Amino acid sequence: MAKKAFITGVTGQDGSYLAELLLEKGYKVYGMNRRTSTPNHLRIKNIVDQIELVSGDLLDQHSLTQAIKDIQPDEIYNLAAQSFVKASWEQPMFTGESTGLGVARMLEAVRFACPGTKFYQASSSEMFGKVQEVPQVETTPFWPRSPYGVAKVYGHWITVNYRESYNLFAVSGILFNHESPRRGLEFVTRKITNTVAKIKYGKADKIYLGNPDAMRDWGYAKDYVEMMHLMLQQPTPEDFVIATGEAHSVREFVEKSFVAAGIPDWESKVVWNDPRYTRPAEVEHLIGDPAKAKKVLGWVPKTSFEELVTLMVESDLELEKV
Repeated sequence: MAKKAFITGVTGQDGSYLAELLLEKGYKVYGMNRRTSTPNHLRIKNIVDQIELVSGDLLDQHSLTQAIKDIQPDEIYNLAAQSFVKASWEQPMFTGESTGLGVARMLEAVRFACPGTKFYQASSSEMFGKVQEVPQVETTPFWPRSPYGVAKVYGHWITVNYRESYNLFAVSGILFNHESPRRGLEFVTRKITNTVAKIKYGKADKIYLGNPDAMRDWGYAKDYVEMMHLMLQQPTPEDFVIATGEAHSVREFVEKSFVAAGIPDWESKVVWNDPRYTRPAEVEHLIGDPAKAKKVLGWVPKTSFEELVTLMVESDLELEKV
């Protein structure tokens, strides 16, 4: 009998890649979908007829408990959240409710409706914020620098708490920045590759960005969802840092994007330190050490930084060609 997996945030970047992976592995996949006037199935349009969509919302306890009770999943992947750092300053309460307390609601639903399931929580490198050591590992102290980071810290520790208090198989993957052509346009990487494609076709003149020197550990989302699945196949629940172990600046991401699009003399097309993109508190240098993941799970990222940038630029060149 096929294993059953329940994915919250199935219509997002990570959820769509994870659903594809699990379908390839023979799973019966259920995805949680918030009721909206216009369904957002763009990222799952190729598999929407192969998965079962279930109505639910991280802000509504009853819907979560009912969904898990009905499905009785073998594995749950909690990927849904308000996941945009900039928006968390504008909507701190909503971010706390969905990204933080939403995890507690999921765990309560698991505890009451299906305590034997394996639960994966999407933690974030933004929890490290004002980093206390470089690179960051599983034991690095958290110092979040945004309402999003703070909410993710709550989600992380409540997962640990339920694991230790109720003996649940509940784990957190501390994922560093992971991108793809399915990344939302509001995120800096996709904004860069999409605007570069528009510049290539004469649809835009310049790109406006914030801090050019911010350093991030960027990987490919499709590689990272494999790690989520691996974590739930282990005999004991453990948390892992998921990262490439390499840091690159926003400036470098921009430069490689223009090169991939075949655009010379790119410097004149970029406006840095636009005040619209300045955060109240900046996160300067995130770089993860995935040594534990390599040792315990045998996981290594397959896609290099250059390959990732090129992949995203080529996708946006195709998208903007019309």
